Amino acid sequence: MFAVDLHTHTRSFHGFESRPTPVDPAGARALAAVARYRGLDGLAFTNHDYATDYDVPGLVTIPGIEVSSSRGHVVVLGPDPPAATKVGGMDPPAVVDLAHDRGCVAIVAHPYRNSTVREVDAPFDAIEINGKHPRTRSWVERLAERHDLPTVGGSDAHYPFEVGRAHTLVDADELTPAAVVDAIRNDRVAPRIDTWLPHQLLRSVYRRIHSEKDHLTEPEWTSPGVGSPPGEE
Repeated sequence: MFAVDLHTHTRSFHGFESRPTPVDPAGARALAAVARYRGLDGLAFTNHDYATDYDVPGLVTIPGIEVSSSRGHVVVLGPDPPAATKVGGMDPPAVVDLAHDRGCVAIVAHPYRNSTVREVDAPFDAIEINGKHPRTRSWVERLAERHDLPTVGGSDAHYPFEVGRAHTLVDADELTPAAVVDAIRNDRVAPRIDTWLPHQLLRSVYRRIHSEKDHLTEPEWTSPGVGSPPGEE
């Protein structure tokens, strides 16, 4: 069993036209240092719309990319993710097809934050419990059950200290990109949420920011007056 953070970013800020820059190796090393300190076995570098191919000592790296589809973000992981994608350039089914054609998996990222990917009928491989909003875990699990998909955990770290706050246990004989793909497709994965107090406090900050931006969506099936989902686990 391996502990892997399946959603991290080597650059703190995005929205630039440029592709990988000299800051990426520094960011990757910082993420890896925190991951090793927290006992993780691997990391997936999933920058927005470009892939970072960078190995770090003492840790297995899983190639990946967070694709900005026309309906929201999809994390693509595996041996050969696309090197770059155009923001909003593909609809979610096209992203899934691209992932599968390249031997990768396509994961619905933060399904209740600034996204309607969860409403799309496409053969996704998993749904993410995101480190910024793990309190929506019951919502994600119900969504995953409805679509008969496994759930995975990813920190969505944009800063090194956030690494590992949500991660995934991967049941495999060895930790390789292909083994991670196989484990996800065969539901040999389990999400884990870190309850460290600083992480909980930071989540409340993210919740406030995303609420003010009107990026958080409550499932339609929740009853009136239910309010917020269950607290942090």
